[in-house]
Amino acid sequence: MKSKRFISRIMMVLAAIILASCGTTSTVPITGRKHKLLVDDAQMLSLSSQEYTTYMKTAKASTDATKTAQVKRVGQRLATAVETYLRNNGFAAELNNFKWEFNLVQDKSANAFCMPGGKIVVYEGILPLTQTDEGLAIVLGHEIAHAVAKHSAEQMSKEVRAQYGGQILSGVLAATGVNANTTNTVTSLYGLGSSLGQLHYSRSNESEADWMGLVFAAMAGYDPNYALTFWQRMAQSSQNSTPEFLSSHPSDAQRISDIQKHLPEALQYYRQATGTATPATTTSKKSTKSSTKSTTKKSKTGYSFSTK
Repeated sequence: MKSKRFISRIMMVLAAIILASCGTTSTVPITGRKHKLLVDDAQMLSLSSQEYTTYMKTAKASTDATKTAQVKRVGQRLATAVETYLRNNGFAAELNNFKWEFNLVQDKSANAFCMPGGKIVVYEGILPLTQTDEGLAIVLGHEIAHAVAKHSAEQMSKEVRAQYGGQILSGVLAATGVNANTTNTVTSLYGLGSSLGQLHYSRSNESEADWMGLVFAAMAGYDPNYALTFWQRMAQSSQNSTPEFLSSHPSDAQRISDIQKHLPEALQYYRQATGTATPATTTSKKSTKSSTKSTTKKSKTGYSFSTK
């Protein structure tokens, strides 16, 4: 019996080593975080293109020419600033992965999402909360950050690891003589653990996108202080009470706190972009406590912005 347990542990360790050794290591711009991806850029871009084409066939483009032009104008200004940063900071090869596209669609949800390759969709329902070009730049900067940080590939890689991990665990239990009922119970618990882990992981991605998006907006010459007033409006419009540890997004209060922490860095980029010594607005210390909940489903290759 002891030998079987020993073999089981060895097999699980070996499986973990095999999974850890697969894939390529990528560095996230701005934050410098390193992550290992099991899905390459070509695979993600192919999946993204298919999903995006399917979505756009059913979506209704906005008929508001002024707001549509605003989304495209602000989006392209951000994309240009981001590409300049990537080109000048050792990420020039990444530019081949982006073919930016910014669309405004008829939907009352306060939401936006992005797909790998720079396919970004904004819902009309979020514009009353963004209000200005600066507010919209915060949203679009966040979505661009998801694409630049390869969060979709990272999420998919995590799901692959969880799937293989569950299969390996089930095989190990069966090989060591554990009965079927116990095996099913253990693998179910493993699946629950994986789900909670992915939720936390998603919140980490969202927080990273907030940080990067704040900087990207500043690089494009948009005052990053507007992120505070935007998120305060989002917090006031939120009506959900889901605890943060079970949410796929950080709480509004946590987001506002994190933005305040990253504002000094973003303001440096803003001053460089605009040649000003002082930002146009005053940093707010107000923090509104509110929980969050996504109003739309997140696809495997797209990240939803909504916090309601």
